[in-house]
Amino acid sequence: MRVLVLEDDHHLSREITGGLRSAGFAVDLAHDIADADFKIAINRYDCLVVDRGLPDGDGLDLVAGARGRGQLVPALMLTARDGLRDRIAGFEHGADDYLTKPFALPELVMRVRALCRRREQPTASRITVYDIEIDLMRRRVARGGVMLSLTPKEFAVLELMATKRGSVVTRTDLIECCWDEMAEPASNVVDAVVAKLRRKLGDPQVIETVRGTGFVIS
Repeated sequence: MRVLVLEDDHHLSREITGGLRSAGFAVDLAHDIADADFKIAINRYDCLVVDRGLPDGDGLDLVAGARGRGQLVPALMLTARDGLRDRIAGFEHGADDYLTKPFALPELVMRVRALCRRREQPTASRITVYDIEIDLMRRRVARGGVMLSLTPKEFAVLELMATKRGSVVTRTDLIECCWDEMAEPASNVVDAVVAKLRRKLGDPQVIETVRGTGFVIS
């Protein structure tokens, strides 16, 4: 899942992006509304984390503008403005959640995960693929009752393939959803992660390669 963080405080932005990446999200960062607006126009995001007080305006304007263009990506407002009027204004402008500063990073991660899940998989918290159990909320995978140790990136790749089971997931899909803007699409990074994931999942193999296109869990 790919998230855009709009935060102009460099220390806080590093903390937020680091925490989300450790939790398995691909994260892009913007420090002003103009940059964030450009990134939303060219990338597909599963969630926006938006500060309000920014050098070039109010983060609510970014969300309202996205809603005006028909973009329904969930948005969490992250701000020190904790008054009732501020929270109401956030929801009126299209925000889906509101978290005030200071905040606990684990709570932010869970709120972002819930918003992403609402967008992609409104009801499911667990996916079963053959004898593989994927717990989406606890980020755990077991096969045949044996817990597997996956990296956050491996889990993200498996999650995307499992939620789109039966459909081909292209390498471009994986890059856009599971890696941030620092990834190099021309590299073999996707194939390397898929190869490691296959080894950890073991036999019989559940991830099939569609030559020249991508991968599928049928």
